Parts: sequence; structure tokens; C-alpha cells
Amino acid sequence: MAADGNKRKRPNILVTGTPGTGKTTTSSALAEATNLRHINIGDLVKEKNLHDGWDDDLQCHIINEDLVCDELEDVMEEGGNIVDYHGCDFFPERWFDLVVVLQTDNTVLYDRLSKRGYEGAKLSNNIECEIFQVLLEEAKESYSEDIVKALKSNNIDDITRNVSSLTDWIRSWPPTS
Repeated sequence: MAADGNKRKRPNILVTGTPGTGKTTTSSALAEATNLRHINIGDLVKEKNLHDGWDDDLQCHIINEDLVCDELEDVMEEGGNIVDYHGCDFFPERWFDLVVVLQTDNTVLYDRLSKRGYEGAKLSNNIECEIFQVLLEEAKESYSEDIVKALKSNNIDDITRNVSSLTDWIRSWPPTS
């Protein structure tokens, strides 16, 4: 049974973490392994113009959280979704059966973000976010702690192991009470 008492046939999973921790890679591989729908919020925001303009300092769209939630409401009620985004506190708690927070060592993360062209405030803000475990704390404050799972995501072996354990979790869903 879903967190809100709905009887979804397939679970909804949120994959979150600082940019560069492997959310999209993990979500894509997990969707392929389980036939769940992968929803990349960054792509959705661009495709459907669910934003309020561009932030020049952080070099990203300013997402309109209300528009994003309105766009996703029906599909989330159906279940069977893997939502991939670096934030998590604006999604309704009832949507998710599992919240995965990917974490990466700072030296690995620094290299990944530098290769993506992150610099200045954008680079330092994201590294600090990871150091202080901001997204793990945000997830624990926004969702029941028993559905929040932190997973190491430093290399392809970690990602493979994470996809395997998450696939097992999906196959055993819903949990028996």
C-alpha cells in the first residue's frame, strides 16, 4: 500500500542528491531494469516551460514548483515512476514510497562538476551542499525517515550495486505488513 493509503500497483521512487551524484544515470538504469517511468524534472521543466525564467548566477532555470506538481499529479497517482531531481522538499509526501539520496565523496564530485563546466558560486555551492549533507537532511525533514535511504555513488560499481538493490526492492513491493 502506498504511503497515503492508495493502492498503487507500482511504487514511486524519488532519486535525489547534489548535482553530479549520479541521479540521472542511476534513474535511467533503474527504469530500464524495472520498466518504471523515468521522469527527469530538469528536462520536464525545459520541455513544458515549468519555470519562472533563468538564474544567471547559478546558470539554471528557476523552476515553478506548483506548475511541476500540477504537471505530475495524475501520473504520480498511477504509480510506477522514478522521479530524478536535486531537490525534494516541494513534492507531496504521499507521492513516494522510497526516497533515495545519492551521495558522492567531495573529491569525486568536484571533478565531475568541473568537467561539466561548473565554476565559481555554482561549483562551491554544490560542494558545500554535499559536505553538509543538505539533501539528506531535506529528505529526512520532508518524508518519513523509514522511506529515506542514503546510497554511496562514487563510481560505476556503486551505481550497479544501487540499481541492483533498488530493483530487488521494487520486485518485493508492496511490502507485506
